[in-house]
Amino acid sequence: MAFDLTKIEKRESIAVAKDKPSILEKEIVVFKKPFSNKIKEDFYTELSVLLKAGVNLKNALELLLNAQKQQQNKDVVKTILTAIISGESLSQSVKNLKPFSRYEYYSLKIGEETGRTAEIAEQLGDFFSRKNEQRRHLVNGLTYPAIILITALLVVVFMLQFVVPMFQDIFKQQNVELPGITNFVVSLSNGIQDYGWIILVGFFGILVIAKLLKNNIRYLRLKDKILSKIPFVGDFIKTVYLSQFTQAVALLTASKVPVVNSIKLVKQMIAYQPLIQSLEVVELELLKGNTLSKSLSEHKLFDDKMIALVKVAEETNQTKFIFNRLNQQYNTKVQQRSKLLSTVLEPFIILVVGVFVGFILVAMYLPMFRLSSVIG
Repeated sequence: MAFDLTKIEKRESIAVAKDKPSILEKEIVVFKKPFSNKIKEDFYTELSVLLKAGVNLKNALELLLNAQKQQQNKDVVKTILTAIISGESLSQSVKNLKPFSRYEYYSLKIGEETGRTAEIAEQLGDFFSRKNEQRRHLVNGLTYPAIILITALLVVVFMLQFVVPMFQDIFKQQNVELPGITNFVVSLSNGIQDYGWIILVGFFGILVIAKLLKNNIRYLRLKDKILSKIPFVGDFIKTVYLSQFTQAVALLTASKVPVVNSIKLVKQMIAYQPLIQSLEVVELELLKGNTLSKSLSEHKLFDDKMIALVKVAEETNQTKFIFNRLNQQYNTKVQQRSKLLSTVLEPFIILVVGVFVGFILVAMYLPMFRLSSVIG
């Protein structure tokens, strides 16, 4: 049996205005994000275990409240518990809380409608577990190359800021004619000394602007478009989000959510704009009566293997099984490409920096050779 999420939303719309917390009741979090994905993983997994063990929802939330260490997380669970005691359902209690998405709300709502809340909570725990794992792979794959790149840039800046001016003073004292390559490096050094603070301020300004525009659609689309064009990195990021997409569809399919509504909900859980834009078009194609495999085939983001397996799923009515298999395959790809990314980027960055440092050294030593020949 499939459930119409539109009707669910309409039935709950009356209670939304009344249940929204006032501004004074909202917690202001400065340094840490309340109820992060890691906390959600533990919350849903432990909630599922307690419900399956026969503990009622109220007592389960009380146990989870006592298990929270951070005050901001305690406040979130306490708000849910208070709503449950006042007679609300679990889905309704999380609907208006900022840390929770509509994806979680609808999943829990369907679990309540079907009497499978414990199972849905387990699936949500698994979803956030894999999402956290993929994030770790992403961080692990990019952290070490990033450290090498930053260190290398600092070395180059140090040479331009302090080493090159020392040679420059020697050349001036000896009235040595500088070759073109040396003049170029000296110009770079002068630029760093004269405008270094402007570059530094501009860098931090870009970080601040990026933080302020983190919810701006145009900025997000531009950022993701640029990231997707970077060799190795773009393909790796795409694989991470395709893994999240297949897992989300598998979870919603297991909950008997219609395909169109599944795509609509998945868009709210994915933070990758090229995938969101593709899913928006896929949703429109589904509403026109096209199959999911046909809709996906219109976009280069989805590979031929996925489309072929989705077509098999439609013909055999094994959508959940197929998307679970796809998710496993993409998870494996994420792990493999995480290691490959680190392996490929590290020597590449070292090579580029080595060439640049060598270029500076050659530029500085060419006049020294001329000077030694003149003295000799």
